[in-house]
Amino acid sequence: MLSNEQVAFYHEHGFLHIPQIFNTQEIDALDDDLGRLVSEWATTSQGWTGPWRRAYMDETTEKSSKLTAMHDLHLYSRAWMHAVTHPDLTTAISQLIGPNVELHHSTMHIKPPSTGHPFPMHQDHPFYMHDDGHFIDVLVHLDDTSHENGEIRFLDGSHKQGALLHITETDEGSCTPHLPTDEYRLEDTIAVPARRGDVVLFGIHTIHGSHINQTDTARRMVRVGYRDPHNTQTAGQSLGRPGLMVQGYRSRLDGQELLKNV
Repeated sequence: MLSNEQVAFYHEHGFLHIPQIFNTQEIDALDDDLGRLVSEWATTSQGWTGPWRRAYMDETTEKSSKLTAMHDLHLYSRAWMHAVTHPDLTTAISQLIGPNVELHHSTMHIKPPSTGHPFPMHQDHPFYMHDDGHFIDVLVHLDDTSHENGEIRFLDGSHKQGALLHITETDEGSCTPHLPTDEYRLEDTIAVPARRGDVVLFGIHTIHGSHINQTDTARRMVRVGYRDPHNTQTAGQSLGRPGLMVQGYRSRLDGQELLKNV
């Protein structure tokens, strides 16, 4: 699936854009089911909390900014089950983290029109902490992305720093993990616009963020997480839950018990 140059690019920069993983028929099926999931299961809320909101948005925009989200789309939709187990996608992941690949989660992130939620600079590690970097997040694009609707942006090579301490507490209480806005700026990132059917993938330690959606249509994206099955999770989303093996085999460690779906 991936050339030697693509593999080298990922390991050097911490992210990779792969065009047209999903063909027109596949992405149309995902699009149809996404609409139904949004209407029946997803929730729309203020989204991520924290002082970063005042740095990214003026007061009026901050009050109206929203995010539509839900977890584990593949448990609700056959089309999305096919997507997260897509052989071209999972083969690409195996070239980057090793031959054995376990699905960890899928999560919808939709930026509604006009004031769709920006994302502060952060790593994904604080949301589902793992022992090492053998974890890749994939962004499945349901829409073309650009600066106007808030394409994904990366701090080049930032994965090499490993897991960083994030802000999770303020004078106002707990907040969503994010990095200090005065030290980590969107202006210093590389934009990676993509087309409908493309994927953009990045490591769990790669710093990233995105601008607000300024357009009159939603920016729809689904994140899918994959890991080496022996990359132990220590905290966060889906902790203790085994996932589907989408490439390779889960070898047994000394003394390891049968898996339990807790």
